[in-house]
Amino acid sequence: MTTQSHLERLNPEQRAAIETTEGPLLVLAGAGTGKTRVLTTRFAHILLSGHAKPWQILAVTFTNKAAREMRERISALIGEPAEGLWLGTFHALCARMLRRHAEYVGLTSGFLILDTDDQLRLVKQVVEPWRIDVKRWPLPGLLGVIQRWKDRGLTPDRVTGAEDCGYADGHARAIYAAYQTRLRELNACDFGDLMLHIVEILRTRPDVLEQYHRLFRYILVDEYQDTNTVQYLWLRLLARREGAPSNICCVGDDDQSIYSWRGAEVENILRFEKDFPGAKIVRLERNYRSTAQILGAAAGLIAHNDGRLGKTLRPGREDAQGLPVQIISTWDSDAEARDVCQRIETLRRDDHALGEMAILVRAGFQTRAFEERLVQFGIPYRIVGGLRFYERAEIRDALAYMRVLINPVDDLAFERIVNVPKRGVGTAALQKLHAEARARRSGLAEAVESLLQSDGFRGKSRERLASLMDVFSGQRRTLEKEGHVVAVNGLLEDSGYLEMWRNDTSPDAPGRLENLKELVRALADFGTLGEFLEHVSLVMDAEGAAEEARVSVMTLHGAKGLEFDTVFLPGWEEGVFPSQRTLDEGGDKGLEEERRLAYVGITRARHRAVILHAASRRIYANWQESMPSRFLDELPDEYVEREGETPTRRDRQDYSGFFSNSVFSDSQNSTMAPLVAKRRRVSPVHEDLMNSAPQIEVGVRVFHQKFGSGVVVSADRGATEVAFEESGTRRVMSSYLQVMSD
Repeated sequence: MTTQSHLERLNPEQRAAIETTEGPLLVLAGAGTGKTRVLTTRFAHILLSGHAKPWQILAVTFTNKAAREMRERISALIGEPAEGLWLGTFHALCARMLRRHAEYVGLTSGFLILDTDDQLRLVKQVVEPWRIDVKRWPLPGLLGVIQRWKDRGLTPDRVTGAEDCGYADGHARAIYAAYQTRLRELNACDFGDLMLHIVEILRTRPDVLEQYHRLFRYILVDEYQDTNTVQYLWLRLLARREGAPSNICCVGDDDQSIYSWRGAEVENILRFEKDFPGAKIVRLERNYRSTAQILGAAAGLIAHNDGRLGKTLRPGREDAQGLPVQIISTWDSDAEARDVCQRIETLRRDDHALGEMAILVRAGFQTRAFEERLVQFGIPYRIVGGLRFYERAEIRDALAYMRVLINPVDDLAFERIVNVPKRGVGTAALQKLHAEARARRSGLAEAVESLLQSDGFRGKSRERLASLMDVFSGQRRTLEKEGHVVAVNGLLEDSGYLEMWRNDTSPDAPGRLENLKELVRALADFGTLGEFLEHVSLVMDAEGAAEEARVSVMTLHGAKGLEFDTVFLPGWEEGVFPSQRTLDEGGDKGLEEERRLAYVGITRARHRAVILHAASRRIYANWQESMPSRFLDELPDEYVEREGETPTRRDRQDYSGFFSNSVFSDSQNSTMAPLVAKRRRVSPVHEDLMNSAPQIEVGVRVFHQKFGSGVVVSADRGATEVAFEESGTRRVMSSYLQVMSD
């Protein structure tokens, strides 16, 4: 390789990012602009130009896969194996450092790294002196609180009252300190300690920090917009040095910062120039992935965000005009899934590869409708980054409850749920149950009844099992009188299963509740519970073993970094996307992240992007009118093509009276609660629907199922602004309001 051959076929911006070797540099790399190529070529350029030896460059990635790919590319560019590199993930590099300096935090170099199960066992031991009610304060939630403190670089002594929380009856900070002490006694650390410990060493040991200042002449960081606080602190400590330039190059895209829920701080990239005065910013804006129409739509959308450094993607290919982004209005969510599958089938007949098509949803619960339609159409698919809907643990648990409800001798199902949630039925109790069932030649459920009558169980396990059997008996009567939807809802609630997930503070608990809501919603499509369970069996059996091209189905978060020829983006409605939780709790910052997520979704498409929204979406077996997402109005008209029929009301079975009092109407756990977001205008295709809603006069007292009572302060067709007594002034759909009599 010649000295400059690695710089060939680069555009001017890419070349500037590579050749600017001295001083702090921020490379704002838009979607599809060659970010990875720039990062690896810059690494190779520093080596080939003699600026540093391989071990004098610190290169940080977010995944092991990215690290491997970067190592392979660097080896190819320099023409020899890349040996002795400080190249890897944040945690891998910090573990390597910590092995060298473990004694400064009370460990030895042979420390153990505990997995999640080990952490749970340890924290269970630690909390005993505080007598914590683990049902109210689950231990995974306590570990989550501790991990969030570690992600923010807070050792126990640095957690102030402002950072403390009420978890574990206010004892979380003390438990954190005891947990850390116990870890040191075991010569162990958890995953969060790998970074926390090394940051603390660099903060308190200037001699150690100086060693790394002398060692690392250059620092390269990938996906800088996804860094959390402790990662940011580690990088800043290593990069900022007295009397020498900060040769740190961070590559990222503030418009693709979508992981705040796992600690990422978009502010890290936004304040780069403040952290490193004199920093140069290079913008990579030539996109080699998508068409001009797709890029124009994405750019127009993201321009509505205030918290961004600013860049505008433009096509890097001459043949990149392409098709406009399609916005499809459907009558309802069922029609939405059917429309997507029909379009996939048409594209397949036109020789479009299935593997180059993707359905990207905002939340995991949305996949069920598409999975079932794909099966009906005979279209192979795969769930990327997760399980198929009916394979998820919470769904399999709920299905097991349903199976026992209609078939008490289904021992496999009963054994799955008898101790979920915990009812004190351990291995010994199960063995006793099986022995009783064999002796009686009966099922496990009947064996439980027998042992309860003969005092075979004692204490809390007896009480909880008796309650479970009463719940099944009661809901079998409900099944006969009120139907399977009401019975299943009562079963999941009264058994404590839903309460278990409501009390779980792990990050995936809200998503599991959403999946359970969607499962109950699906029941209304079937005449009996038996028909539904048979349908589930057929859907699960439809997964073929052959490896073939498949349509990808995944969440928008899981799609980051991927690309497809055709992308379908369903569910663009207020309360779904942006999510209701964001609208209720996220404020402007949360809304901007939702908009970045929409931007990521659109820019996954190379040639065709299709956005869909439904005028009516079935939510927990109740049809509700939906307002089109505000993001649709923010897409520039010159880059989009809108189509769809004007929706009208239909006669459908309505469970609203039942579900309004169930767990499934819990707004704190729902991203699909009644839609309340303020918008500038309504999409034209829905004007007739919105105008059909009653207009309520100003000054009238009204009641809203979620926000309570209030007074109308302004009104027009379809939307009303109400000053609610407890939740402030909000703009809501008129159809959700009930006029209160004097």
